Amino acid sequence: MTDPIHIDALGPHGAYRARNRLVVPDVAGNPLVELSLVPKLFVTRAMSAMRKADTLRLEERLAALAEAGELFATGVVDGLSATDYQYTVSRVAGTPLPVVRGAVRAIADSAAGAFGSAQQARPVGAVHDWRDPKARDGTAVWIRRGDVFAVHAAGNHPGVHSIWLEALALGFRVAVRPSRREALTPYRLISALRASGFGADQIVLLPTDHEAADEILRQADLAMVYGGQEVIDKYAADPTVLPNGPGRSKILITADCDWRDHLDMIVDSISHEGGAACINTTAVFVEGDPAPLAEAIAARLGVIPSLPPEDDKAVLTAYSLPAAKKIESYLRSKAEGTTAVLEAEVDELPDGSAVLRPAVHLLDSPFSEQAGIELAFPCVWVAPWTRAAWSAVFRDSLVLTAVTKDERLLDDLLADPTIKNLYIGDHPTYWMALGVPHDAYLGEFLMRTKAVIRD
Repeated sequence: MTDPIHIDALGPHGAYRARNRLVVPDVAGNPLVELSLVPKLFVTRAMSAMRKADTLRLEERLAALAEAGELFATGVVDGLSATDYQYTVSRVAGTPLPVVRGAVRAIADSAAGAFGSAQQARPVGAVHDWRDPKARDGTAVWIRRGDVFAVHAAGNHPGVHSIWLEALALGFRVAVRPSRREALTPYRLISALRASGFGADQIVLLPTDHEAADEILRQADLAMVYGGQEVIDKYAADPTVLPNGPGRSKILITADCDWRDHLDMIVDSISHEGGAACINTTAVFVEGDPAPLAEAIAARLGVIPSLPPEDDKAVLTAYSLPAAKKIESYLRSKAEGTTAVLEAEVDELPDGSAVLRPAVHLLDSPFSEQAGIELAFPCVWVAPWTRAAWSAVFRDSLVLTAVTKDERLLDDLLADPTIKNLYIGDHPTYWMALGVPHDAYLGEFLMRTKAVIRD
């Protein structure tokens, strides 16, 4: 593939190649993708057209989703084969090819199971259609909180595009603003959805600048946005926006369990998905001396090979050389005062790209602020944990894997609303399953109940 791949906006009247286009290089700096950026007026008109559109019948939506998932994963979409698509994503985003392949399959499975997965959030006392016989005696019906759902997507992992499919299954019209870093996945998925039965006014792709991006949110009924802590803070008080920020996922090993029995799980939690996902482990807490565990983790992570992202054996996420050096410099500044058991190094690859070698730092307190620093490569902070620290150090974690036999502690961890997911025992922080909530059920945000009784 010598010519850049064109990613057009997908508006309510078809594909649109904008005058303003952004050249997106691969991790070695070579032009690989040309992304159309639409103006604010295009966004306004697209969102207006979606609001006026009719929703597909449920049966049509489900059939189209299942067909689109397989087309996306295995077919030729807009002239691009599945193999070429996966290679391109790996090169442009730096995501290891095995991770891309796994995400593609997960997206296809999520498309086929989107409606069933969404129904897991429906209250047990509610039905999804007023025609249900229960409505004759009076019941709750689960209804949408709006008609148009917007997504400001992340570009760190293709798998983020499996989540908003539930909104489409529930009958929302969906507008996706892709990440500039990796817009090919949503472009391909939306193209497949349109080829499988969804109208152009049902699902749109709106690559934009920041001003027009805000317009997407203003015009939508509900929205989901991805970003750093600043995104969480910006939208925390907005009931129409669901922010998704850092994961800060963690592992706890208490003294009644031997960390040696769980080392495989710990290392895998840190390095799986290239270490770039919100469900990768950021910090490991151990009751007792954390140094032996830190050294064991470092020994395992230290032998991971440095390979280009498109290699079948790649594990580490690749970056441009300047980007990798910037992350390394940031880590060094934040790690002052800690003990580097395995120090991050920028490893330049033959093609001019680079990977960040894994990093392991030892902390002297469970309350060290570094334990909350999340970086998009295998970087982990290992800290001591004490009974005095209890559950306080695990607040604001997307996932906590707790290897402990202390049921009172587990009760407290489960009760903490800021710990979004609790895995008890030998389960990696990246574990996910269709129908199980990731950061609560999306349906909890998208839907509400309404009392209905009929003759």
